[in-house]
Amino acid sequence: MSDMNAIIRWTDADRFIGSANSGHAIVIDAGSEKAASSPVELVLMALCACTAADVVSILRKKREAFTSVEVLAESERASQPPRVFRKIKLIYRVGGKVTRKAVEDAVRLSIDKYCSVEAMLKATAKITSVIELI
Repeated sequence: MSDMNAIIRWTDADRFIGSANSGHAIVIDAGSEKAASSPVELVLMALCACTAADVVSILRKKREAFTSVEVLAESERASQPPRVFRKIKLIYRVGGKVTRKAVEDAVRLSIDKYCSVEAMLKATAKITSVIELI
């Protein structure tokens, strides 16, 4: 039995349409045309989305008055195939009337406990984080 299923269908050139349990479709371009995000770009975006969602949820529970949350990722990949991520720096930009401690706690909980994408990537990548209050 599986918790999640996904399917990818080739459309043309090096492009595919994928969907998973939610039913929402996404275009993926594995070629040089870059008509859509590449599979590896999607992994990096998934990491940002996963940890950002955790941080938003935790800050809400702490009743912090945040007005914006951005997570940027800067990465280095291996030079030879498979070109896995070797280093990922996550930059958390949080706006509003929030305390640094609340944001630090939220980021730590996301990285150490909740973010499943981070848990998968840390096998090959050193993941660091920086917090910027704006």
